[in-house]
Amino acid sequence: MRRYVMRGPVSLVAAVLVPLALSAVLLPARGHLANTNVALLLVVAVVAVAALGHRLAGAVAALSAAAWFDFFLTRPYEQFTISSSSDITTGVLLLAVGLAVSQLAARARRFEVVAITDAGYLATIHETAVLARSANSAPAVVDHVRAELTGLLQLRGCRFEYGSLIGHPPRLEHDGSIVVGRKTWATDQLGMPAEEVELRLFGGGRYIGRFLLDPTPGSMPTRQALLVAVTLADQAGRAMDALSGPAKAA
Repeated sequence: MRRYVMRGPVSLVAAVLVPLALSAVLLPARGHLANTNVALLLVVAVVAVAALGHRLAGAVAALSAAAWFDFFLTRPYEQFTISSSSDITTGVLLLAVGLAVSQLAARARRFEVVAITDAGYLATIHETAVLARSANSAPAVVDHVRAELTGLLQLRGCRFEYGSLIGHPPRLEHDGSIVVGRKTWATDQLGMPAEEVELRLFGGGRYIGRFLLDPTPGSMPTRQALLVAVTLADQAGRAMDALSGPAKAA
């Protein structure tokens, strides 16, 4: 999945410095270039930060652009004071438009990430389905799904156990939720549990085994990713049941 180009403190530093740097570049044109045009250029800087960073970075960039516009480019210069009513209006509009456009840029980027992610999930499900139909051994199916689960959920490790259930670890359910004991775990707020999480496999109505997922500390997979993990397990269960068909018949 695509990640932000600038993350955390880096994006916030850029949100302050990019409008400042552009304001400094525009200093030689101060008094010659209309302040409305200057404001439009600063909006471009805000959009760039929002597109490469995150929503908060875009908001900080809009505030930074408005502040440096006031300080460097309106009279009296080098003061956080504006004497012209038209410059006050321009400054207010710069802040308002910068905030609005930065949020739109952040939302557009989020939709793009979701679309890319969904396409990746579909490809993963399709590849596993193809393997499940063509595999001639259960270990091949297990190894493939184990590798897919490790990448999908950013696991530290993943192993498969055949046969009977031992212990009562947290369990990934078919609706994408994780149950610890008898309570649903708030994965979207707490991330994955610190201990191994089981993902059970069924085929032909019978229990086959389970994947034991070893989460990376701090990982927080989306509900979509957890549902895809369940789908992969279902495909593996059907494939392993089909592979055991001749043995059952015998």
